[in-house]
Amino acid sequence: MYANALKPWHLLIVALVVIVLFGSKKLPDAARGLGRSLRILKSEARALKEEQGAAATPAEQAKAEQAKAEDAKAWRPAPPAA
Repeated sequence: MYANALKPWHLLIVALVVIVLFGSKKLPDAARGLGRSLRILKSEARALKEEQGAAATPAEQAKAEQAKAEDAKAWRPAPPAA
């Protein structure tokens, strides 16, 4: 009954409505905030997993520490708005 109910032009209309409602200046800030939130969530989930698997092998611990270091490198504060 609802097969293929969502067409590509529906998504285009939704995107246009979002741009009109929020404005093009606020969308990059919103995307940046969402990205930061996802990074924080990912790192917290990884930390929780590490706590649960504290008896992991040394190789797994080294791999987890390397991933954490890469996450720390990837995060950079946004430049100040001019």
